[in-house]
Amino acid sequence: MTDSQKTGTDKNSTDKTYDKLIAKVKEASLLASCSNVLGWEEHTYMPTNGSEHRANQLGLLAGLCHEKATDPELGNLLSELENSGELNEPDSPKAVNVREIRHEYDQGTKLSRKLVEEISRVCSLGQHAWIEARKKSDFSIFLPLLKQIVDLKIEVAEALCYGDGVPYDALLDAYEPGATTESINTIFTPLREELVKLVAAIKNSGIEPDSEIITRSYPIEMQKAFGIKAAKEIGFCFKSGRLDETTHPFCSGIGPGDCRITTRYDEHHFPGAFFGILHEAGHGIYEQGLNCEAYGSPMGETVSLGIHESQSRMWENLVGRSLSFWKHYFPQAQKTFPEALTGVELQQFYAAINDVRPSFIRVEADEVTYNLHIMLRFELEQKLISRDVKPEDIPEIWNQTFTEYFGLTPPDDTQGCLQDIHWSMGGIGYFPTYTLGNMYASQFFETANEELGDLNLMFEKGEFQPLKNWLNEKIHQPGKKYRANDFVKNVTGKPLSHEPLVRHLHKKFDELYQL
Repeated sequence: MTDSQKTGTDKNSTDKTYDKLIAKVKEASLLASCSNVLGWEEHTYMPTNGSEHRANQLGLLAGLCHEKATDPELGNLLSELENSGELNEPDSPKAVNVREIRHEYDQGTKLSRKLVEEISRVCSLGQHAWIEARKKSDFSIFLPLLKQIVDLKIEVAEALCYGDGVPYDALLDAYEPGATTESINTIFTPLREELVKLVAAIKNSGIEPDSEIITRSYPIEMQKAFGIKAAKEIGFCFKSGRLDETTHPFCSGIGPGDCRITTRYDEHHFPGAFFGILHEAGHGIYEQGLNCEAYGSPMGETVSLGIHESQSRMWENLVGRSLSFWKHYFPQAQKTFPEALTGVELQQFYAAINDVRPSFIRVEADEVTYNLHIMLRFELEQKLISRDVKPEDIPEIWNQTFTEYFGLTPPDDTQGCLQDIHWSMGGIGYFPTYTLGNMYASQFFETANEELGDLNLMFEKGEFQPLKNWLNEKIHQPGKKYRANDFVKNVTGKPLSHEPLVRHLHKKFDELYQL
């Protein structure tokens, strides 16, 4: 056999090994998508009394998914490929897939199937307990499940953490691979300083938009129609997705051609549902923009939750709360909601939906104070995992910290520590990705504006496709080719910085509040 024949034979063998690896990973992804369907239905249509049975179903599926993702044969296939010499180009699809599958495999094998199943089961029950506690504004209903969830997440952190690592970093890595508490604090600190100064300047401006405008009667059926129309026009495909109602809005990417988004409606609070729909549609556009042919492999997956949030926050805030967006949509809004908006000027409405003032609810917060909500949660999560704070002390510490940050004290648990679903679903480490998403979004948007021309002029004319196409190409199609830090450098030419977000906030709110 000649050297060239031998090389060809070796390559064929490596290709077969790679194909086998990808087939096994895709099978695991397919099984996980079944769990996603059950999770979506649990929060939309499932009868309340089915919660325990659903918890057992999801626990079983979580165990089966874990078994597939940690199959020793996967480890053997990975080692064979890593030793083959065929992965010399680190950015090639094959090398990226092997790199990311290896990371997931190594993390997964540190956790037992029993632990994974128990987390899924307890978190499913925890979400139902949270819903009940939120309805009654009674933290004690949720507390027993929260204690179990925190103990389980600490067990996960300790299993994943090694050496002198910070346990919270192990949980953070599940949502923002490569990020650490230290790296996030480094970038959050200067942002916090800028936000505090801007909030103070706005407060001292003496200008108060007429927020009563957005609390008038906005019939829910009309809100649904208006929100769906806007979601379609920015690029969410309803042939490959749907919109439903839930307690806490979310997006679930089930798989190619199937993306579910949700929202919640309040007749007397227009921004809640409308901007919630834009937000979740932004997530959905990312899911729908992934490479379908690579589904189930890292090259067909999203980069991180921070990058995911950049897409939702971009469409919600940088597009949806812009003056140019409403120059296009406000006449339509007046026709849709004549009782609420007849006689209202565009500038009045624009100021009302961008009113900056401390408030209790994170998902309804303005762009300036929003990130302070995230920083509060980020601090509390670290203390929960280090056991410096006990779950039973959360309401008191939440209220104390909230008062320090916002000068307001939540009147009840529903408007305080029970407002978010994340801890009930085990999402400790998730919250920082929201502020990272705001920073990524601003940096991506600046670059898109430079490369495409004046985006605001396009929005005034109802032209959203150029931005969506740019995002499809630059953000969605590459999959997990790069980790988030390298990804933002590749797209924008610069490392992640708080400065684009600060520039965006000042440009917008200096004008609104005449600073």
